[in-house]
Amino acid sequence: MLNRRNMLQGMAAGVGAAFGTSLLPQRLLASPSSATTPKRVIFFMQNQGFDPKTCIPAGMTSSGSLAKAKLPEPIEALEPYKERLHIINGLHGRHTSPSHSAFFGALGGYRGGDGVPPSAATIDYELSKVLPQTLLPHLCIGMDSIENMTTKPTLATLSASGAGQPIFMYSDPNQLYQTLYGGISTGDIRLQHETRSSMLTEIEKLAAAKGRSLPAADQQRYGQYVQGFKDINGLRDRLGTVAEHLREFAPKVDERYSNPEFETDWHDVLLDLGISALAAGITNTLTIGSGRGEIFGAWKGLGVDQQGHNLGHMDQPDNPIWIKIRQYNSRMLVKIMETLESVPEGSGTMMDHTLIVYTSNNADKQHTDGANWPVMLLGNFDGAFKTGCFTQLDGKRPINALFATLLRAAGQNCDRFNMNDNLARKFDVGTGPLKEVLV
Repeated sequence: MLNRRNMLQGMAAGVGAAFGTSLLPQRLLASPSSATTPKRVIFFMQNQGFDPKTCIPAGMTSSGSLAKAKLPEPIEALEPYKERLHIINGLHGRHTSPSHSAFFGALGGYRGGDGVPPSAATIDYELSKVLPQTLLPHLCIGMDSIENMTTKPTLATLSASGAGQPIFMYSDPNQLYQTLYGGISTGDIRLQHETRSSMLTEIEKLAAAKGRSLPAADQQRYGQYVQGFKDINGLRDRLGTVAEHLREFAPKVDERYSNPEFETDWHDVLLDLGISALAAGITNTLTIGSGRGEIFGAWKGLGVDQQGHNLGHMDQPDNPIWIKIRQYNSRMLVKIMETLESVPEGSGTMMDHTLIVYTSNNADKQHTDGANWPVMLLGNFDGAFKTGCFTQLDGKRPINALFATLLRAAGQNCDRFNMNDNLARKFDVGTGPLKEVLV
């Protein structure tokens, strides 16, 4: 039976998740005859910080190969994939004020804070515009406690399409499934999809008509709201045109969706949906927020009783709790790689043209000044990035330099990302991409 309250929540989530993105009617997958190689980037942001001792092999203090090194226990699941791994230590984000979290500043490379709106677009969104276009250029998913994901099925803390334009994360897998695969479903899911689609179309018409009667000062803000409905309705229509293709990639809906035992059940199926959207070619940029960019989060499904802010006040190295969380993250990274590796693309596989960026929205630890911001890269992005190595930097270049490097690798000429000359004089000793990480 359809519940009106749940239906309206789902509608709001759909509009929120689309708000701030540009959903242009582009091709689903790059044509085999196209000269443009399909590429994609995945950002995995774990909250509470990323202590470098949980990823740098013991004894490695300077840059070098990982070939003979043994990865630390928290990321040991990546051991078979060392040749695709690049660990970077020594970037900084002091200018982002990441104490509890840099929020939008973590991917924006600017000052952030709780309740502070984004001051510019974030790197994930900027990349989604540069990469070969897909039906939904940018998808964000957020993982949290079951209570937080239920009460706030969408939340915007990490990604933005511009100043004051946050992009919302999906945290309820049922709503995300409806958005991506509702049109090819049967039974109750199909009924809910059709009812929701009809209601969204009517609301778009009513909202557009109502907006014309508002004072001029309010019309622009209201227009953004109306555009959100247009975007989600347009995405639904475009996905409908490739229904047969989507059937090959839609995950199977099971009890974890409707009756999760632990929050990690929802984490797992959210990941499945994100991977399926990449594999199907629906999106070219996926942002995963474990902890959703805040100080909360829970992992009871891993046997971790503590949750939220308390986790940030624990030392991560040799901590059995953080070993479990980081190992869980590593298994997720492996699942992404194995799935993309199984999908042929060009003369190789999808993973050959993919880059995964793993870090934290909180630099190296909770209550940090951002002096060190460790990052792991997986994949070489069609041969652009060095792999199988560890790079130790001197702490004088900001995370913005890495973001400029990503844009360069994606084909956009970028010397600085969200950093003007005045800011750069204080926080960056160089300009242009990080030569240490590029081939």
